[in-house]
Amino acid sequence: MSDVWSAPHSPAPVDAVVALPGSKSLTARALILAALGDGPSRLVRPLRARDTDLMAGALRALGVTIAEDGDDLLVTPGPLRGPVTVDAGLAGTILRFLPPVAALADGDVTVDGDPRLHERPNAGLIAALRDLGVEVDDDGRGRSPFTVRGTGRVRGGSVTVDASESSQIVSGLLLAAARFDEGLDLALAGGVPSMPHVEMTVTTLREHGVQVTGTGRGWRVAAGPIAALERVVEPDLSNAAPFLAAALVTGGQVTVRDWPEVTTQPGAQLDRLLADMGAAVERTPDGGLRVTGSGSVRPLVADLGEVGELTPVLAALCALADGPSRLTGVAHLRGHETDRLQALDEVLTAVGARVRQLPDGLEIEPGPGRAARLDSYADHRMVMAAAVLGLAIDGITVADPGAVTKTLPDFRERWAGLLGEPIGAPR
Repeated sequence: MSDVWSAPHSPAPVDAVVALPGSKSLTARALILAALGDGPSRLVRPLRARDTDLMAGALRALGVTIAEDGDDLLVTPGPLRGPVTVDAGLAGTILRFLPPVAALADGDVTVDGDPRLHERPNAGLIAALRDLGVEVDDDGRGRSPFTVRGTGRVRGGSVTVDASESSQIVSGLLLAAARFDEGLDLALAGGVPSMPHVEMTVTTLREHGVQVTGTGRGWRVAAGPIAALERVVEPDLSNAAPFLAAALVTGGQVTVRDWPEVTTQPGAQLDRLLADMGAAVERTPDGGLRVTGSGSVRPLVADLGEVGELTPVLAALCALADGPSRLTGVAHLRGHETDRLQALDEVLTAVGARVRQLPDGLEIEPGPGRAARLDSYADHRMVMAAAVLGLAIDGITVADPGAVTKTLPDFRERWAGLLGEPIGAPR
């Protein structure tokens, strides 16, 4: 029988301080760069969740040594080799970050994963690798499973990339580019969603001593070593979204500890977005971010193109707002763990909202709110959105809530702790 979670209902204001584990996005980038580095690296407080554990497993399969040292990971590069098949699960970071690394391996590397992974778009990356002289066998699908036939080196040079479906295509190429014989001169064929994630990649590369230059049409990465280093991984600000949203829904107060002063994480825009929805937002003296709700939620009209991963939780808030909202700029969400726009339409309609899908987003008009059994769609962000809805609507249950282990394995325990409740047993 499928696990079903009764999302806690909380009419009383919450008052909580939350500490979150490391950023998935930063952990994935750190693992790749450590694997390609010029010596051993240490990752301090990286995220340990399904996506990052699968990334570590994929790199180990290629010949990288990754050892646990308490909460840290010690990464020692080694000769990259195949043949091997790696399990990407449902992780876009593995689907798009690993193939350029696999191209540097000596031997075939097949990338496969969950059934839904076979639907996630990847044609832009595969085409770019081929243009760089890498042989990729995908039977013409532009999707997984596919095999990268590594020869131990990649020529590199100039390439034009279609990354309209995912910024991870750009990041995957940039992360490995310093190890290409000629480096990489990457030009964009069009727009890129979630540009802050590319900026995160560029910043992280520079921290490893890699020379990256913006060209106006893309980026140029010089061939050279990738410096090993000790990296402290920031808390995952995107995973902060449901916890901070709880303050708005309940008219309470939530503080997330260790909110970085300066960061490349798109989740840093939560302070602005939640303020637009009526929250009072302030930095605490000890470096946290405190969000206080007023007891009502304002509607939101926003282009979320740079922060698409926040859309499910923000859409849940919109369904609880005191007027209609319009969220745009997120057409690329149709190619995520699920078609998130379709999933949000179904979930928000089920709890009584009126939803209209746009080519690149959603219009959401709140309804009276009603109990419903919701699907997780095997998507961690949809579980978080359902949790936010459950605070305001009694009787929300979620099928297959274990999907949240993708980025936050103990989410339900943390959510119960936020409300001062013991976690309920699955039914």
